[in-house]
Amino acid sequence: MSDWLTIRRGDAPLIVSVPHAGTEIPADVGAALVSPWIGRQDADWYVDRLYAFAADLGATTVATSISRSVVDVNRDPSGASLYPGQATTELCPTTNFDGEPLWREAPDEVEIARRVETYFQPYHATLESEIARLRAMHPAIVLYEAHSIRSIVPRLFDGELPQFNIGTNSGKSCSPALTAVVAQACSGEGRSAELTRLRPLPEHSVVIDGRFKGGWTTRHYGRPEQGLHAIQMELAMRGYLDEPTAFTPETWPVRYDDARAARMRETLAHVLGACIAFAKEQA
Repeated sequence: MSDWLTIRRGDAPLIVSVPHAGTEIPADVGAALVSPWIGRQDADWYVDRLYAFAADLGATTVATSISRSVVDVNRDPSGASLYPGQATTELCPTTNFDGEPLWREAPDEVEIARRVETYFQPYHATLESEIARLRAMHPAIVLYEAHSIRSIVPRLFDGELPQFNIGTNSGKSCSPALTAVVAQACSGEGRSAELTRLRPLPEHSVVIDGRFKGGWTTRHYGRPEQGLHAIQMELAMRGYLDEPTAFTPETWPVRYDDARAARMRETLAHVLGACIAFAKEQA
């Protein structure tokens, strides 16, 4: 654990990676921002709080408090685009999701290399260490990438994003059986009344390998043939908070409401439970 990297170790065959919930921008970087608000606008707001229950399931969690605007630990460190031909953000983003510039002067190669060494490399060294620790205990494990995004971002996708966006690198990063049980848990299928304390979410739209197929972490670590199954979950934020009609410094981010997020947390508890059960069944 450091002042920006948090690890909570468990013994279950599941790692929950939270790379984009951070909002901290170091002072030596922040002075170059066009606006601190724009610099924090695209965080996966409150995802760390949304998945806080994961520790109770015995999962290991790895999270950074550093903003993705500083360096995105879910991008290819070579700088290669994850989605060639489509709008996206870079390893060290130069714009936000709406295409607005982040920096008065974009970071140069030297500065990008410094941020990679300071934040990117330690994050992935930690993931690799936790993968090795759990692989020594279990024949198979799941690496689950926890993300969220505004429901409507015209520059990145058309219309309103489905509620649950499962990414598996087109089926390459995990077993189809894992994808199936995660999708089922998202949709609310297969639950008895006794197991569901709260009413289902208003809508359970689920898509697999749609606009989001998984970032660099999912693609880099997923080796299902070797017992390492990597899967990404991109949530539309409307499932756990009230998105404003206009995003301004006065309206965004909204306050986190634990009661408002309760139904989503319950669904995600089923999702993570399904991941753990899947991994245990691979023995």
